[in-house]
Amino acid sequence: MPVKTQNTLEEARQLLAECVLFRGLSSEERKALVTRARTRNFAPGDTIFLMGEPGDSMMAVLKGTVRISAPSPEGKEIVLAIMQPGEFFGEIALLDGKERSADAKAMTACTLAMLDRRDVLAFLEQNRGAWFRIVEVLCERLRRTTVQITEVALLEMPVRLAKALLRISDAEAKLSASPTIKLSQRELGHIVGATRESVNKCLREWQRGKMIRIDGVSITIEDRDALEALAGPPI
Repeated sequence: MPVKTQNTLEEARQLLAECVLFRGLSSEERKALVTRARTRNFAPGDTIFLMGEPGDSMMAVLKGTVRISAPSPEGKEIVLAIMQPGEFFGEIALLDGKERSADAKAMTACTLAMLDRRDVLAFLEQNRGAWFRIVEVLCERLRRTTVQITEVALLEMPVRLAKALLRISDAEAKLSASPTIKLSQRELGHIVGATRESVNKCLREWQRGKMIRIDGVSITIEDRDALEALAGPPI
C-alpha cells in the first residue's frame, strides 16, 4: 500500500475512533472496530445514498458536510440534519437491516469512513457491552429530530429560523474559533420548512438590526443574546 494512502487510512481510522458513536467504548473496542473501516471521497452534490436503498453500511464524516433529507409526496425536501466532521449517519438501516429512511448527499467535497453492516454486527456480537453506548447516542439523535419536527409543527417561522441558526452555529463552533453558517437561503428554508423568500426577508431584517451579518452565502451571528431572545426557550 502506498505510504500516502496508508497514512490517509490511518488518519480516517483515528477520526472514526473519535466519532461520538464510539466514544464510550474502550480503546481496545474502538481499535477492533475501526480497523475494518474503509474510506470514500465524494464531490459536492454527489448522492451518497437514497431513501429506499439497502442499508449495508454506516458512515462517519471525516471531512466536509453531508445533508440528510427526506422528500415529501409533493416533491418538496425536508432537511433532517447537516452532518459535520466527527458525526455519523446511516446507522438505522445498518442496525435493522431495512431500507434507508432518508437521502444523503454531499454538500461539499467529503471524505467518509465506511463501516460495513456485517463488520459492525459481528463486532457487537462479540462486544455486547458496546450496545449501551450506541443506544444512548441513538436516543440523543431521536430527541433532536423530535425537537426539530415539533418546532416545524408548532412555532412561527422566524422562531424556527432563529433556533436553527443557533444550533448550526453551535455545531460550527466545535470546528472553528470563528463559526459561520455556510448554507444557502434555500437550504435554510428546507431545514425550517419555509420558502427561500420568507427566509430572505427574516435574514435581511435581522441584518438591519445587527443580529447577524451576511457575506454572500455565509451568515455570522453578531448579537447572540438578541437571537436567543427571539428563539425563546427550548421546547
